[in-house]
This record gives sequence, structure tokens and C-alpha cells, in this order.
Amino acid sequence: AKTWGLNIKRIGIMGFSAGGHLASTVGTHWDNGQNDSKDPLKRVSSRPDFMILGYPVITMEDSFTHEGSKHELLGKHPDPKLVELLSNEKHVTSQTPPTFIFQATTDHTVPVQNSVAFYEALHKHGVPVEMHLYAQGPHGFGLAQKFPLLKTWPGLCENWMKFMGFLAPPAPVTK
Repeated sequence: AKTWGLNIKRIGIMGFSAGGHLASTVGTHWDNGQNDSKDPLKRVSSRPDFMILGYPVITMEDSFTHEGSKHELLGKHPDPKLVELLSNEKHVTSQTPPTFIFQATTDHTVPVQNSVAFYEALHKHGVPVEMHLYAQGPHGFGLAQKFPLLKTWPGLCENWMKFMGFLAPPAPVTK
């Protein structure tokens, strides 16, 4: 952090689709670090300071999982304990990082219930969360430059990050 001039209180994780599952797993299954370790990296908590999740896979439960992700991550007949462990909406605590979520409600790949369930779990535990559900759009829209409404999410995310203190506000313009 010192070498690169990073603020270690502003390190987040971002993930889209299956990457959203990875990011939400990091945000719900982190450790505090080992204070007595000789390795300085092992002394640091693995908890991200914030998460940005785009059309994320969250649950491995049959009710609204993305079957392809579940199959690839857990196999054809996963152990129910593993399904429980990696259904991240069930592992939110008050210590889960603040989260920004976005998705289109017409996503036919990852059911929007993934985003909604994670939002509800975060809200229930008092974790700062902002979610934007767009009326229409495909799965995997990325920065959405071809979609006038969807391409608003990066600006909304930037505003949220500034509000939360993860990005410094722009310097005042002087004449």
C-alpha cells in the first residue's frame, strides 16, 4: 500500500455474474488476519472495505440459483453443507462490507432474486447498501455503452462511493 500510495481503508472488490459470487464470498467469508504472524500480509484482515456487485450470482440454493454456476462450482451432486456455505445471502452479518448492487429485472441468466435476497440480508443486518434494478436489460451488460439507461450505473456507483467516503470528492475548480 505504501509503495503504491494506496489507502488501505479504501480497498474494495467488484464482481459481475459468477464474479459477483466470488466477490460476495470474499465479503461474507473473510478473516481478521493473524496478529501474531511474522508475515505482515497474514496480519491483515481479508475483509474488503466495500463491494460492487453487478448481476451477481449469490445463492446456491435451488430456488433461484444460476444452475450453470452451481454446477461448475459445486459439481453435479453437491454436499448440502457446501450449498449452505456458498449461499452468501445466508452469511451476511453486521460486519459485511457496504455494498452497491445493480441488475436488470429482465436478466434471463441470473435471476434478479439473487440481488434482492442479498440486498434484504444486508439491510436486515444494518449494512449500508444501495441497489439499482433496471426495468429492462440483458445479462452481462458490463459498462452498457449501447444501453442508454443501463449505462447510468457507473455514475451512480461513483456517487455512492463518494458518499460512502471510498472516493475523495473532486477538488474544487479554481479560476
